[in-house]
Amino acid sequence: MGRCNGRCTLVGFCCLQLVAALQRQVFDFLGYQWAPILANFLHIMAVILGIFGTVQYRSRYLIMYAVWLVLWVGWNAFIICFYLEVGRLSQERDFVMTFNTSLHRSWWMENGPGCLVTPVLNSKLAPEDHHVITVTGCLLDYQYIEVVSSAAQIFLALFGFVYACYVSKVFLEEEDSFDFIGGFDSYGYQAPQKTSHLQLQPLYTSG
Repeated sequence: MGRCNGRCTLVGFCCLQLVAALQRQVFDFLGYQWAPILANFLHIMAVILGIFGTVQYRSRYLIMYAVWLVLWVGWNAFIICFYLEVGRLSQERDFVMTFNTSLHRSWWMENGPGCLVTPVLNSKLAPEDHHVITVTGCLLDYQYIEVVSSAAQIFLALFGFVYACYVSKVFLEEEDSFDFIGGFDSYGYQAPQKTSHLQLQPLYTSG
């Protein structure tokens, strides 16, 4: 029963991670955030691998899933630092999220709760094929929405990592102690030796 609880809990956390990643993927697509889109795709694949490993008792898959979660925590920590502009990171100068291919920002910048977008006409600051806007009245700035989203991903990843390590450890212990019923090692089984039914009779010769 304890093993089932660990497995079920891990599957539950994986499902939460999957829903959160899909939701995040949608908004990153809307904001043309190519780096997060790629990372989210890899994360979704890793979570599916973790679910499969849990259901099919594959400890190797769970270990791979746990290793990915470490990288995922690091990526989300970087996103938090990026949007909070920790150190030399700057949203005005660095366009890491779009691989420096465009000036697009987070979708929440213009579509956050309460945000009012006003286009600035005839602005000399606008590059070619772009326009300048002002965003006012936001109840919560887009930076903090992205930070909260990344913090939630880290929270789920930490719990998933702990349970993945626990369940994989249980699987490995069961693999080490498992013996096939009727196996060669369990009961000292020895293959039956062939016996001949041919009986030797004495040979009599007449002198």
